[in-house]
Amino acid sequence: MSECRNWFNGDPVLEKYHDNEWCRISHDDDFQFQMLCLEGASVGLSWQLIMHKREAYMKAFRGFRIEECAAMTDEELEALCSDPGIVRNRNKIFGVRKNARAVMRIRDEFGSFDAYLWGFTGGKQIDGRWERAADIPVSSAVSEAMSRDMKKRGIVFAGPVITYSFLQSVGIVNDHLADCECRQAADRSANGLPAGPNVN
Repeated sequence: MSECRNWFNGDPVLEKYHDNEWCRISHDDDFQFQMLCLEGASVGLSWQLIMHKREAYMKAFRGFRIEECAAMTDEELEALCSDPGIVRNRNKIFGVRKNARAVMRIRDEFGSFDAYLWGFTGGKQIDGRWERAADIPVSSAVSEAMSRDMKKRGIVFAGPVITYSFLQSVGIVNDHLADCECRQAADRSANGLPAGPNVN
């Protein structure tokens, strides 16, 4: 078994994410926004916890549709602070609306959130083709630059480590190891081809 699979430790939710979404390219603004918010929710916690709460997050934040999140009222967000299905951190909950509004401003400037994100790599996927999991970095020059710019634009919970994980989650970075069986599908998505039957 590839060492790439070790990070989900037999957890079926993380296994599905690894096999079907992780490092697969997405150009969908709402999906990218979803992953930005979920990654932000994991600050100080674990990705495993957030992924197990993902369905509740989708319900709480209207499928992470950007315009709808931007329009959420203080009362709606306050109510979510007592929702046991999500992490009840007020700053993170209100941060979703703040991020949605920041992303809307980005879309006004760049045409799409997708265009803004891929601008940091000139439209090219970063693929380290690592041999060992220990070689995969936790941040990079790109994630540091993106983190700085996002913060200037009002996006919260977007430090360089979280931003690096976000880059993986939307496929701008492909960190499947060289021997990972999911690499072929990730490679196909990078070439604009259907990734295969595992794609949701």
